[in-house]
Amino acid sequence: MELLEYVTGLLEGTLGSPWLWVIVFLVSGLDALLPFMPSETTVITVAVLIGPELPQLALLALVAALGAWLGDCLGYTVGAAAGSRALARLQRGPDGVRRYEWAKIQVQRNAVLLILAARYLPGGRVASGLANGSLGYPPHKFVPLDALGASVWAVYSVLIGLVGGATFADEPEKGLLLSFALGLLLVGAIEIGRRVRVGILTRRRAAAGTSDNGVRVEP
Repeated sequence: MELLEYVTGLLEGTLGSPWLWVIVFLVSGLDALLPFMPSETTVITVAVLIGPELPQLALLALVAALGAWLGDCLGYTVGAAAGSRALARLQRGPDGVRRYEWAKIQVQRNAVLLILAARYLPGGRVASGLANGSLGYPPHKFVPLDALGASVWAVYSVLIGLVGGATFADEPEKGLLLSFALGLLLVGAIEIGRRVRVGILTRRRAAAGTSDNGVRVEP
């Protein structure tokens, strides 16, 4: 609770200042390369503090989406320049390697879903941008798809913050807690859906007598 009060007070001090939009833009963008950057938390918190001010909320969504999109494009460029082998060596720890390997498989099987949905998973944006770039997913497809994904993410984050702020208009800390709880529920639902989908695909491949890489398994 003390941390929430500190973050709320810090961002409240920038309300009405151009620095607020600079912070939102930078945090939303840098999260594509630095997974510890709290992009969604920042957008939700600002939305709670702004309250039902539609022009300000629209501007917040626009700045967050633009920052996220440019950050993703930067991650894609880094992946394309480094190549898959270099990136594989640069992954830090088993979690980084696992996320990147998972993203590579998703690019090969369903790049569109990865670009649109990976940003809702921990470290997903980093893995998606690097994997799409390093594996040569066409930039003329990646750029517009990612713009759509970033826009949906920004609107979703702003709406969650709006719900929390409207419910606890005079108690922003409680509004933040409600917003974060809603966000976690939605992310959890996405992760459950992903696992169910993977399970279904795995069972179908097993029934068809193929391995995970699509090679037929001889009985």
